[in-house]
Formats: sequence, structure tokens, C-alpha cells
Amino acid sequence: MPKIKILPHEKICPEGREIEIESGANLCRGLLDHGIEIEHACDLSGACTTCHVIVKKGFDSLQEMGDIEADLLDRAWGLTPYSRLSCQVDIQKDALEIEVPKYTVNYVSEKKG
Repeated sequence: MPKIKILPHEKICPEGREIEIESGANLCRGLLDHGIEIEHACDLSGACTTCHVIVKKGFDSLQEMGDIEADLLDRAWGLTPYSRLSCQVDIQKDALEIEVPKYTVNYVSEKKG
């Protein structure tokens, strides 16, 4: 199983963490299953940007992103050339190192405040 290194994130994973997720599994679901509470406002349907991650290592091993994901990412906070929506990423054979951006654009939670 590929190792997924999550860089420290102030709220979600303050110490950082390394987990293993089975090849073919969804990245966002794998993070959630390991207790890493990444935002996912659209319930993994690929309709928002709250599960945005930056793939620091292993980006080229991932399947190509589709047009819908690319269009959505244009609205993500902190977009980089190595950004992906974790709900649209299936784990391949290679290890990954990911960063969860400090902020997300989550209109639902913003309306509560």
C-alpha cells in the first residue's frame, strides 16, 4: 500500500502524519478513514473545492484531472500547478506527500459565522 505523508496543518493534522491507503482508493475517503478531517462540503461529489490539496511529491503518478476538476480548482484558495481535489484522486502505486491549504472556500461554513 502506498504511503501518504500529510504535512502539518494547524487544525486538521498539527503534527503531520503518515498513513497507508490502498491503491485504487479515493484520497479524500482515505484521509477521512484515518481520522484526518479534511473538509468535504459536497460529500465527495466533485462539486466544490473544500478538499483541495497540494501534491508536493508524487503528482506525476496520479491520473490526469478531468475538465470539471480543473474548472473547480480555479476557485480554490492557494491554487498551485500541483493542486488537486482529493475527492477526485485515486491512489496509484507511488507514495504521495500532500499539503492541505490553510484556508478553503466553504460557503456553507462561512454563512454560519
